[in-house]
Amino acid sequence: MPRAVWLLIIGMAVNVTGSSFLWPLNTIYIHDHLGKSLTMAGVVLMLNSAASVIGNLFGGSLFDKIGGYKSILLGICITLTALVGLTFWHGWPEYIFFLIIIGFGTGIVFPAMFAMAGSVWKEGGRRAFNAIYVAQNLGVAIGAALGGVIADYSFELIFLANTVMFSIFLLIALFGYKGISTEESVKPAKGIKEAAFRTNRKNLIALLILCSGYLLCWVAYVQWSTTIASHSQEINISLSQYSLLWTINGALIVLGQPILNGVLKHLNSTLKIQILIGIGIFIVSFIVAGNASAFTGFLVAMIILTIGEMFIWPAVPTVAFNLAPQGREGFYQGIVTSTATGGRMLGPLLGGMLVDLYSMSALFYVLLALFLVAIITTLLYDRRLKSETSVTATI
Repeated sequence: MPRAVWLLIIGMAVNVTGSSFLWPLNTIYIHDHLGKSLTMAGVVLMLNSAASVIGNLFGGSLFDKIGGYKSILLGICITLTALVGLTFWHGWPEYIFFLIIIGFGTGIVFPAMFAMAGSVWKEGGRRAFNAIYVAQNLGVAIGAALGGVIADYSFELIFLANTVMFSIFLLIALFGYKGISTEESVKPAKGIKEAAFRTNRKNLIALLILCSGYLLCWVAYVQWSTTIASHSQEINISLSQYSLLWTINGALIVLGQPILNGVLKHLNSTLKIQILIGIGIFIVSFIVAGNASAFTGFLVAMIILTIGEMFIWPAVPTVAFNLAPQGREGFYQGIVTSTATGGRMLGPLLGGMLVDLYSMSALFYVLLALFLVAIITTLLYDRRLKSETSVTATI
C-alpha cells in the first residue's frame, strides 16, 4: 500500500474519531441538556445532514477543479472554525448554526478523501476504498468510546476534544497531503454520456428501486443515534454505556468484515440474497431493541444490527457498480451516497415526530413496516432486467 494511502487512512481515522465524539450524542444533548423536543432534535440533525449533502456535491466538484489537497484543507478549516465556536458557544440557537457549518465542512472533506485515495492507488482498485472505510469504522469505535467517558465527566469537554482532534487532522493534511499528486479524471464526451443514459435507462430505474429500500433501511438505522439514544437515557443507561455500543459496532466491522467477505465468497451468494439476509437481520435487531429494558438487551441488539449492516452497506454500492455503464460509475455511486444521506436526514425527524406524538413502541412498529417495504423493493428491483434477459435469450 502506498505511503500516500496510509496518510489518508490515518487522517480519516483521526477525522472520524473527532466526529464520533459528538454525533452519537447530538440528540441526547439537544433533548436532555438544551431541553428541546425530539422533533426539534430531528429538525436540527436534518439541517446538519442537508448541509452535508451540499458539502458532498461541492467537495466533489472542488476536487476536480483545485485538487484534493486544497479541497481537504478548505473543508477542515471550515469545520474547525465552527468547532472552535461550538466550544465557546454551545447554547440555543448557536448550536444549530455551528452544527450546520460542521455538516457543510465535513461534507467537503469526505468525497475529496475518497477521490484522492482512488487516484493515488489506481492499481489497488477497491482496496483503497475498503481501507478508508475500515479507517472510518476504527474512528467510530475509538471516538464513541472516548466520547461517552468524556461526556459522563463533562459534556462541555466533548466540544473541546472534537476541536483538538480536528486540529491534529489539519496538521496531518497540511504537512502530509501536500506532496500527494492526483491525475485529473477523463470525462466522457457529452454525446457518449447522453447515449449511455438512454441505453441504460432500465439499469438506472432498477438502481432507483433498490435505493428506495436502501433509504428506508437508513431511516431505521439512524434511529440508533437519535431516538434510541434518547430512550436509552430514560431507562438509566449511562452515556459511557451507550457510547460503548458504537465502539462495539466499529470494532466488529473492522474485525468482522474480512471474515464475512470470506464466508460470502465461499457460499457464492448473490448480492440480492446478501441484501435480503441483511434486512432480515435488521428486523431481528429492532425486535430485540424494542423489547430491551437494560443495557444487555441493547448490546445484543447492536451486535445483531452490526452483522446486518455488514451484509447491506457494502452490497448496494457493488450493485450500483455492476449496473453502471462505462463513464457513469460516479453518477451511480452518487445516487447510492445521496440515498444514504437522505435516510440520515429524514430519519431523525420522522423518529422524533413518532415518539413525540405517539410512543417508542409505535416507532418500532413503523420501522418494522419500513423493512418489509425494503424487502419488496429488493426482490423487485431487477425483475425487469431479468425478464428482458430471458426474452433476448429466447430470440
